[in-house]
Amino acid sequence: MSAVLSPVTSIVSDMVSGRTSTSAHITAVLENIKAVNPRVNAFTDILDERALAVAAGIDRRKAAGQKLGALAGVPFAVKNMIDVAGLRTRAGSKINSEERAPAKRDATLVRRLEAADAILVGTLNMGEYAYDFTGENAHYGPSRNPHALDHMTGGSSGGSGAAVAAGMVPISLGSDTNGSIRIPSTFCGIFGLKPTYGRLSRFGSFPFVSSLDVLGPIARSVDDLALCYDVMQGSDQEDPVSCCRDVEPTSRLLDRGVEGLRIATAVGHFSRNSEPEVLQAVGRVAQSLDVRRQIEIPEAQRARAAAQVISAAEGAALHLDRLRAQANNYDPIVRDRLLAGAATPAAWVIKAQQFRRWYKDQVLQLFKSVDVILAPATPCRAPKIGQQVLDIEGETVPLRPALGIFTQPISFIGLPVVTVPIWIDGGLPLGVQIITAPWREDLGLRVASYLERAGTCKGLSS
Repeated sequence: MSAVLSPVTSIVSDMVSGRTSTSAHITAVLENIKAVNPRVNAFTDILDERALAVAAGIDRRKAAGQKLGALAGVPFAVKNMIDVAGLRTRAGSKINSEERAPAKRDATLVRRLEAADAILVGTLNMGEYAYDFTGENAHYGPSRNPHALDHMTGGSSGGSGAAVAAGMVPISLGSDTNGSIRIPSTFCGIFGLKPTYGRLSRFGSFPFVSSLDVLGPIARSVDDLALCYDVMQGSDQEDPVSCCRDVEPTSRLLDRGVEGLRIATAVGHFSRNSEPEVLQAVGRVAQSLDVRRQIEIPEAQRARAAAQVISAAEGAALHLDRLRAQANNYDPIVRDRLLAGAATPAAWVIKAQQFRRWYKDQVLQLFKSVDVILAPATPCRAPKIGQQVLDIEGETVPLRPALGIFTQPISFIGLPVVTVPIWIDGGLPLGVQIITAPWREDLGLRVASYLERAGTCKGLSS
């Protein structure tokens, strides 16, 4: 499935120069979405009227000689757990879609993107209530991987990954609690950014696990990823965990390369439990960066287990009333996981939180001697839709929880990660996590940009 969209910078150049009218561009984008979406099932709402009205307004301002924003005319779409004025925020569920009142205003990140003259064209399919790693949805059907339609996109931001990989939009927004940006980015062969916990506002998004949830961008190139991220930065008093840091632009830093950066490859937990090609992908990145140092993140397996306990307990607490009233309206898999979370002993949650503090201290110590850590993103390539188990190193394990084996130990303590796509032996894409210390998204994006320019990782930008 070939791309039809230009890079963000090219779109902006065409809009600003007047080579193409914004209205004509967005009309073509909407037509392409309607042609492609039936195959990949990425969009749940297509916003023709709104998008064309915004595009016409940009054209009027251009004609009047007004300066356009940094993302002028760039179409984007958002995971349907993010508020869009006038729409019910589905969060991938039947319950929200039928009973939740339409949002009264847009989420903060939607408003920031549109303040830069980006144009919202729709909302995207996702795993129910974000409790998903596969991109499958019992109510709206699975998102389908544009590289192989019978394979998963990964989740829970499956529509966000599919829409970008299929060339329907150059950028999308997803959420990441335990890996929900990084896994779709990996399976769909594109770039994803899970920012530091608290870096980007979550105001106007339906929560899953408040102590872990972040929102972030998915894109076809590192340049596009950084441009989108920069526009969305800034504190937000309406989000209680929003950081109070100044905007720290990253786009202008991408050409600094990797000279002087201390980079290591994660081993131990991150060098086991995966298909051989996964470690080959990490090795290819390490070779491109001339990385020889290896480092072990202590107790990463226990961190994954603790993240599962906290996710289950916090997620269940949010849904208790709905579970009591209408359990049958949930996806049975999601319902059963939430019910199990509700039965989690309080002592387990307390122990998991205590361990979390210790683990964060240990990992932050590592960043005194390294700037960047490389690790695999998933234990395998995109499985087939409906697949239930995974064979890893001679052992058959349940597929769904296994997909987060490498992402959960990182998001558990809120670290920023850029995921880059690696293509090996003509098969489906793999992904590598570029992990940095809190608030150092700039370093992860610099490394990703270096790898993209070196041809080590290839996005889908035309």
